[in-house]
This record gives sequence, C-alpha cells and structure tokens, in this order.
Amino acid sequence: MALITGGCVCGNVRYECDAPPIMMFKCHCRDCQYVTGSGYAPVLYFQRNGVRIVKGALKYYSTQSMAGGEHKRGFCADCGCRISGGESAKGIGITAGSLDDPALFEPTMDIHVADVEPWDLLDPSTQKFEAYPSF
Repeated sequence: MALITGGCVCGNVRYECDAPPIMMFKCHCRDCQYVTGSGYAPVLYFQRNGVRIVKGALKYYSTQSMAGGEHKRGFCADCGCRISGGESAKGIGITAGSLDDPALFEPTMDIHVADVEPWDLLDPSTQKFEAYPSF
C-alpha cells in the first residue's frame, strides 16, 4: 500500500498514514454538519497506530458522542482546517478534504442518515445507517 499523506491548507500540520483505512464513509450527524459547514463529513477511518502527525500539532475540540464519551476532533490552530475526528486510542478518522489526493476517498456507507438535510443527496450505491453502523 502506498503512503497516504495530507495536511491543512496553510501547511503547518502534515500527516502520514502507512496502513489502509478500515472504512470510508460520509457522516451526516448534526455535529459534522456544524464543523464542516456542509451536509456531511467525508471520513477515512484508520487504526490509530497507522497515522502519524509529521509536522506541527493538532488542536482539539471535543463534543459529547452519541455513542457515549467524547468525540475528539483535530484541526490546525493557525488556519482552522479540520483534519481528524472520532479520535481514540484505537482509531482516528481523517477528513477526505485534507488528503493530498482526495480522489482516494471511496465511501461505502452513509452514517447518521436520520440527520440528512433535504438538499443533501445520498448516493444510492452506499450502505445507509440511521446512526452508527451496527458492527
């Protein structure tokens, strides 16, 4: 597998992923709508040990998670670019827009479709989950 790289718009935060993503999805929950200013957050989810910050540091903001606990999101403190979400000791979500090659994003599911806005058109070919996937 080729190294996956990315970072923020100002270049002060850079990351590398040396393992393939566990899953790729679009999250339509209200929190993701707020933090992206869009209908969903496009996410590649990796095992935590497969992602390294190689330049700079993320600043974090957490909200209460619908699954319990916190939903930790990382962003660049200088330009505000959202980089990560759902960060825990086990895994980390990386936003597709922060990839150097966003074409690598191939979502297989839409989650939190209960919160989909009427103007947010869903891809009929992906699996749909009202909230979190059941696995």
